[in-house]
Amino acid sequence: MNLTKSAVLRSAVAALALHVGVAAAQGATLSTEDYARAERFMGYNTAPLVDHVVTKLGWLAPDQLWYAEHDAGGDHYLRMDVAGGKAVALFDQAKLAAALAKLSGKSVDAAKLPLSEIAQAPDGAWQIAGKGDDHYVCRLDAAGVCQRRDKQDAEPGVLSPDGRSEAFIRHWNLWLRDVASGQETQLTTDGVENYGYATDNAGWKHTDQAILVWSPDSKRIATFQQDQRKTGEMALVSTNVGHPKVEIWKYPLVGDRDVTMIERVIIDVAGHRVLRLKMPPDQHRSSLCDDVSCGPDGGWDDVQWAPDGRTLAFVSTSRDHTHEWFRVADADSGAVREVFDEKVATYFESGNDKVNWQYLPQSNEVIWFSERSGWGQLYLYDLGSGKLKRAITGGKGNVTQVLRVDDKSRTLWFRGVGREQGVHPYYQQFYKVGFDGGQPVRLTPEAADHDVDVSPDGRWFADRYSTSDTAPIAVVRGMDDGRVAATLAKGDLSRLRASGWQPPQQITVKARDGKTDLYGLLFKPTRFDPKRKYPIVDYIYPGPQTGSVRGFEFMPAQGDNQALAELGFIVVAIDGMGTPWRSKAFHDAYFKNIADNTLPDQVAAIKELGQRYAWIDLDRVGIWGHSGGGNATVGALFHYPDFFKVGIAESGNHDNRNYEDDWAEKWQGLLVKQPDGSSNYDSQANASYAKNLKGHLLLAHGTMDDNVPPSNTLLVVDALIKANKDFDLIMIPNAHHGYGAAAQYMARRRWDYFVRYLAGDTPPKEYAMKASPTP
Repeated sequence: MNLTKSAVLRSAVAALALHVGVAAAQGATLSTEDYARAERFMGYNTAPLVDHVVTKLGWLAPDQLWYAEHDAGGDHYLRMDVAGGKAVALFDQAKLAAALAKLSGKSVDAAKLPLSEIAQAPDGAWQIAGKGDDHYVCRLDAAGVCQRRDKQDAEPGVLSPDGRSEAFIRHWNLWLRDVASGQETQLTTDGVENYGYATDNAGWKHTDQAILVWSPDSKRIATFQQDQRKTGEMALVSTNVGHPKVEIWKYPLVGDRDVTMIERVIIDVAGHRVLRLKMPPDQHRSSLCDDVSCGPDGGWDDVQWAPDGRTLAFVSTSRDHTHEWFRVADADSGAVREVFDEKVATYFESGNDKVNWQYLPQSNEVIWFSERSGWGQLYLYDLGSGKLKRAITGGKGNVTQVLRVDDKSRTLWFRGVGREQGVHPYYQQFYKVGFDGGQPVRLTPEAADHDVDVSPDGRWFADRYSTSDTAPIAVVRGMDDGRVAATLAKGDLSRLRASGWQPPQQITVKARDGKTDLYGLLFKPTRFDPKRKYPIVDYIYPGPQTGSVRGFEFMPAQGDNQALAELGFIVVAIDGMGTPWRSKAFHDAYFKNIADNTLPDQVAAIKELGQRYAWIDLDRVGIWGHSGGGNATVGALFHYPDFFKVGIAESGNHDNRNYEDDWAEKWQGLLVKQPDGSSNYDSQANASYAKNLKGHLLLAHGTMDDNVPPSNTLLVVDALIKANKDFDLIMIPNAHHGYGAAAQYMARRRWDYFVRYLAGDTPPKEYAMKASPTP
């Protein structure tokens, strides 16, 4: 076939154009430098650049507190007398570093001391505890002498109020250790395997920590004998050369007939006598979380002693969390009296991150928390009759945490959200109010999120406040009027901003109903180009016990949201309906329908953002999450396959019949089987919808995950194989729920996956994430 010269030229130009078009469609190739720049926005690189921020704080005495202030020189441990308002060194950090180095045989940086707990002994010596690779308890005197007890050599104990003894578990029994001499005494003798005293096992969480409450006079201990003899087991197998280690422990599942129960007891410390309360065994439940111990430091949340130690108040919770009983026990006889109860249609909660009921035997009253009005409020009950006396708080907005109660002045102090017009509904504020009700007095005037620590005598509170785009400020205020008595530190973001950091953008969008406001954060690349079209990634945690936004206070990094945005994405985190901190109706949005996972709200919100901002590409939407967020991510790709194109699901509880009983039975209800064998849990199992997958899905799980067992992900894998679907899988050998040393590897693989399949670009090969030096 003959072609003219011009025709050949036109063919060559067309071929070149086609080649260029294909190259453009294939996208850009990201360099190692691109990833390194993104990594600079990880928390381990951004947090050290925030100066004059109080990172740790505690009260030493009614008018004296200690705190750690960070700046370019490291962490400075300081002490301040509120009256004087002047900070001085808490101790000689160089001496302590030298002492710790001598004891551990490792180099210790005086500017980066690995401290977790600080207290002052009656003789003035500092008692310091540290965590990490080198567990220690150090007593540092004026001469800088430090003595260590390796915590790995002794069972963790619960210190008595007088500081003389600590109770601990050994071989399923409760023991006592004298702090001064180290002498140990056995308190109980009939504890046996799976029927032990004070044992900490909720299935998803199991530790050696003793769960108990000392009486104020240190003479008695309230605890339980935990019966898990008939509870089903969970098993995990290690990955190693040779015979594997098989980890087996008690782990109750949804629908099990036999689940863990507790038998309440009071122990007379001096007499070594065990008094069993005169009542049937209770469910292993709390009024707040999916364990009897909800706080990060252990403890038994739903138990309070009378000041004189003669009676013990506690709350019992039904298996499905719909029924609460307030009860009081006589510490001498074991007799139990039911004072009142509350039954709810969905689930009961006694606060946000804190049990809020208060036992006041001196005034013969009880302060009770309830959401019966549609918001979390406080109510005053008569302890004798069990009758409601009055509401203490009311109106719109929640009481979140009661931090102090003074029955003499009949005043209480609490944190709350959503109570101030014009203030972000997730910003915590601090209030005081009288038992007789009335308008609460706001003690924190700044429109910011306030983190509060009350002094032992209730005269002062330390207030650390900030917003997502303003530096933290730490002050001490008076509990009466909130006036500032001393300033601890004012955060400085100069070095952080000089590194290129920018704060996330607060956003408000409408929920699935087109009416309800949802709040979130949006992260853009620091080299943002409004003329470009950016793929969008939705970071999700659906709750129901928390949400996707890690907090609206200042954070130098929210996970890797900003780092991921640096690679050419818009990243959002949005708290959908079904998450806490808002109204009861908002939180109940998908009760008994866990598969909802706030996904209708995520879709509605992203579509609205796409209409609002031309630089968001709604044809390239990705999603990822961990744990409950992993569950939601798979649900997103299975239920909305034409909207979500790429998903990364880490350690998801994809079928809650294979997760611990307490969590799911609270949010999905008790398992109910129909005559045909179906149940109310069938529709929440992600594996049931595997055939719907269209996009790219990466599944990941740790093989020794003792929170969400890896079978949850493997059930989805099995269904995808049977549906003949392509997908990707990373099983991390011997990793637990958080991946440990492999966490950075997983983050890099996550970045690679979105870069390759959502942005259409090519990631650098095997980038190694590591903390980089300060820019």
